[in-house]
Amino acid sequence: MQINSEIKCAVIYMVVMVATFFFFQAIVILIHEFTHSITAYLLGVMPGPFSIVWGNFFTMTCWDEGVQYSRLWATGYGVDGAITGIMPLVVHAIIISCGLYLLISGVLLKHKWGYHLVFWFIVVNLMELFAYMPMRAFASHGDTGNFNHGFGLDPWLLFFPGTILVLIFIYFLLVRAMPGMYVLIAEGSRIIKYMILCFTAFTVFIWGSGLRVVLYIYPDPQWMMGLIGFAAFGLALWFCRPDMPRVIEAEKSVSAKMKTGDPGP
Repeated sequence: MQINSEIKCAVIYMVVMVATFFFFQAIVILIHEFTHSITAYLLGVMPGPFSIVWGNFFTMTCWDEGVQYSRLWATGYGVDGAITGIMPLVVHAIIISCGLYLLISGVLLKHKWGYHLVFWFIVVNLMELFAYMPMRAFASHGDTGNFNHGFGLDPWLLFFPGTILVLIFIYFLLVRAMPGMYVLIAEGSRIIKYMILCFTAFTVFIWGSGLRVVLYIYPDPQWMMGLIGFAAFGLALWFCRPDMPRVIEAEKSVSAKMKTGDPGP
């Protein structure tokens, strides 16, 4: 009976988790494209912030910022194009930083569903960021390509700091914030813990980046960058698995903070 109850809870949370993810994915797509257009509008290189290419609201496909970068390069507005191209990635990084602070500071430890929502909003934003760093740092087009082209930079100058920042975010999400999900959401269920870890790693490393890069960039040799996502997926499952002593101790620390009401460092 206890196993059946655990499976039932796991199925219910899986539905909630997937629904939350796709809802936030739609929101983040809009944030991403409108950040492009609003930035271009504020810089005076776009007639209005709503001049984006509107896509399908149901599938959230075919959306585009509507910025004519080729015209910007041709008319000498390269710096404006570079800023417009990179700004959504800056916004994603800011959102992730603020979200991680809320989770790690302990502010949300007594707000189960608040923790759930912030966690998955971070995951979707990190998925977008990881898709560019390190995946498409050397692309000749897209956000990173436009940034490098507009400023005339060697892609390596963006690759190193961008990748380091993303690795820091991944560490804080999987090592520092994940135990809170295990305590608040899984509530001792080993099935739900592994489900959360697997879905987090899959969406960040494969769904939004590894798979997309391999399928859409091939036969360009840069498709091999997508393999990084598959490798990262495997590493995340192994080094962040709930059965590890480090993870168990982190869960105990979270539980203690909840009981004492002290958010800690």
